Amino acid sequence: MNIAIDGPAGAGKSTIAKRVSKKLGYVYVDTGAMYRTMALYFLRNQIDGSDEKAVSDSLDAVSVEIRYVDGEQKVLLNGEDVTSLIRTEEVGNMASATSKYPAVRAKLLELQRDLARKMDVVMDGRDIGTTILPDAEVKIYLTASVEARGKRRFEELQAKGVACDFEQIKKDIEDRDYRDMHREVSPLKQAEDAYYLDSSDMNIEEVTEAIINRINER
Repeated sequence: MNIAIDGPAGAGKSTIAKRVSKKLGYVYVDTGAMYRTMALYFLRNQIDGSDEKAVSDSLDAVSVEIRYVDGEQKVLLNGEDVTSLIRTEEVGNMASATSKYPAVRAKLLELQRDLARKMDVVMDGRDIGTTILPDAEVKIYLTASVEARGKRRFEELQAKGVACDFEQIKKDIEDRDYRDMHREVSPLKQAEDAYYLDSSDMNIEEVTEAIINRINER
């Protein structure tokens, strides 16, 4: 059983996907973490994210591995557990800039599909229902307004004691939306058979329940 959850940055896909997978007893696959892991490599090695050739030429030196420890996904970069290092704005922006390149996507595509072939999964990302798992039994397009997504991100950073600017966060989200929706390879869009869910005025429990109900209907 494969469940695909797509949507823009900050829509809460990862949080919701984790909750849904836990309730169903499925494996959660965070594809964004894979792209962020590669982005961390590019940053560490001072590879220009706007230089497609430089990024593509470096891929043979990058190994991304997924492991599950007590049901939690861990991502390894060349054998190093970097799960706690990939959630910065810098890494996120690099991931957004480099995930559009065909060579980057091809490197991770087979890993993602292999996981889905072997297990019941809930997988979230930008192109799961359209490209990675086009035959997924249930597809969700989870979104929220830029205002709502910016507010959530702002509060999350503040809770961590990170200095941030609300207007800048909103601008970053808008910029990422544009890049994700206009990239040539697998742009962010709602699959024709996906259920559209706007979470702007919903809490986590309400969104989780809505998706569980949708899965049960199918």
